[in-house]
Amino acid sequence: MRNYEQEKQERIAFIQQVLADAGAEGIVFGSSGGKDSVLVSILCRLACSNVLGVMMPCGSTRNYGSDMEDALTVAKQYDIPMVTVDLTAARDSLLAAVEKAGELTAAAVANMAPRLRMNALYALAHSRKSLVAGTGNRSELYMGYFTKWGDGAYDFNPIGDLTVTEIYEFLRYLEVPASIIAKEPSAGLYEGQTDEKEMGITYEAIDRFLLEGKADPADLAVMERYHQQSHHKREKARIYGQLSLNVFYK
Repeated sequence: MRNYEQEKQERIAFIQQVLADAGAEGIVFGSSGGKDSVLVSILCRLACSNVLGVMMPCGSTRNYGSDMEDALTVAKQYDIPMVTVDLTAARDSLLAAVEKAGELTAAAVANMAPRLRMNALYALAHSRKSLVAGTGNRSELYMGYFTKWGDGAYDFNPIGDLTVTEIYEFLRYLEVPASIIAKEPSAGLYEGQTDEKEMGITYEAIDRFLLEGKADPADLAVMERYHQQSHHKREKARIYGQLSLNVFYK
């Protein structure tokens, strides 16, 4: 059986070492109330007394409802200071300005919210002499299911090696509220959005492939397509003199 107590202590030590190496005084992280941000917020709080969780609703009603309630429940349980930065008006203003230059795709519009959130997190972190903690997991990283320069931007990530399956197991060990584990994973980018519906594959299927190397042909085709088209997201930006890379925008 996996020793999550030992793993918790090792991840806490990792976070503390990252802070020490950077000479940082604290940690700032997005707090969406989802499984990933909940686990990150708990680990960061156990590792450091100077943390700040930032709820950043941006248009979707789920942002203002169950997600915010779950984030506040965990914050109260672990004594995590929280603030709310409502980015809806900022997104609307940016959208109106950019649309004057040309028509935007639905995906381009959806990705505005994660990039605005990144901007807000780094502004707060810079002002607090803090680092930004990432909240992406291994399953999302493999699929490229994150926004480049949005939720894919951070100073360190204490859970990036964990699949969604493993994150749920970790959360059960930590005895987080059942509502967080039960609800469908969603970035809350637009009304009715869920991760699995958007990707066309379940996290169970993705994790079965990552952890066991097994996959149905149809699922494997979806994973291969996503993994290939998101290759650029997992690499550093190219510099002149390096080989070019085809870019596919999410």
